[in-house]
Amino acid sequence: MSLIVQKYGGSSVADAESVKRVARRIVDTKKAGHQVVVVVSAMGDTTDELLDLAEQVSPLPPARELDMLLTAGERISMAVLAMAIHDLGAEARSYTGSQAGLITDSAHGAARIIDVTPGRIQEALDSGAIPIVAGFQGVAQDTKDITTLGRGGSDTTAVALAAALNAEVCEIYTDVDGVFSADPRVVPAARQVPQITYEEMLELAAVGAKVLHLRCVEYARRFDLPIHVRSSFSDRTGTLVLSPEAIQAAIAEGTAMEQPIISGVAADVNDAKITVVSVPDQPGRAASIFRTLADANINLDMIVQNVSLASTGRTDVTFTCPQGSAAAAMQALDAKRDQIGYEDLLVDDQVAKVSLVGAGMRSHPGVSATFFDALAEAGINVEMISTSEIRISVVTRVDDAKKAVQALHTAFGLDADGEAVVYAGTGR
Repeated sequence: MSLIVQKYGGSSVADAESVKRVARRIVDTKKAGHQVVVVVSAMGDTTDELLDLAEQVSPLPPARELDMLLTAGERISMAVLAMAIHDLGAEARSYTGSQAGLITDSAHGAARIIDVTPGRIQEALDSGAIPIVAGFQGVAQDTKDITTLGRGGSDTTAVALAAALNAEVCEIYTDVDGVFSADPRVVPAARQVPQITYEEMLELAAVGAKVLHLRCVEYARRFDLPIHVRSSFSDRTGTLVLSPEAIQAAIAEGTAMEQPIISGVAADVNDAKITVVSVPDQPGRAASIFRTLADANINLDMIVQNVSLASTGRTDVTFTCPQGSAAAAMQALDAKRDQIGYEDLLVDDQVAKVSLVGAGMRSHPGVSATFFDALAEAGINVEMISTSEIRISVVTRVDDAKKAVQALHTAFGLDADGEAVVYAGTGR
């Protein structure tokens, strides 16, 4: 008897009928001879509605109380899903993140899992019940306060539980049939990817692909845990996220096709670009900038330093960060203005990061040439460039993001013959 962890996103449990459909799928999996642990997100747009409520009550709600509020959405989902499963004749027990043993640090709104002690979940499984766990949440090890893992954290909850329980696979159910070569809402001709490596999925998640949360893929790679991305609205095969070795073994056995050069194209329209203007071109000035940002817990992405002007001995330093962190970054840098010695700060939130990802870049020349040719032919200007072994990213205008993704998708031969099906929601 194998153990499977299934995670259902908000669009999969958006209303009563959706909850009943998910319950039937879970019970069918149980009847097929598997043990099942289920992780659920909040129903539909519940989390956004709770955030709106908090903002109406308080413009700057305390982080502890905001976490307590937001976790209510998943608790509703777990309870109603357990009820639906009971109506189908199976036993289900719902658990909050803390009851399920998800131990985190105390960073409210962006807590990290530091331990999983799923004793109560194992007891439920041993008694033949189906545990239903509220995703996105845990309990702080030191303060014992309720914490949340950040948006998309239910994916991480599911993978962490699957690893702790030695599950065979973690199934992530969403509103599309798997991982696609681009967001089907942006590129209707996006092609489904049958299997993809952890490394490629990490890059795609980091550059804006919405189907999997970055930290969940990191966790799965650490424990070599297969992730199976599927739609809760269909019975199609979906996409397997595996190690390169597992994919190569499947290719050798004839159960998988050769990997394409390019896995996908993604865009992130939630970044901001900040330029620190006229910084003295001296040792230690860049270190002061980035130490200041690190102390303010600002996550950075691209960084570019202009060539120093010989006449002034000064240069500009530009970086990108999440839009939600831009104000805090500006405030932190302003407080250290005299120490850093810059003249001005400029912020631009009308930028987008467009990225191409594929393990085949390592061994196939000409990818960069095709990439920039496609953007040039589409009339898209590039403001910043960043690369890794398997990724090329550029910053461009937010209004050009969709056109850029479509142009790159076509240029690399990723367009499918038909249109991808989007069943509901926004991809999570």
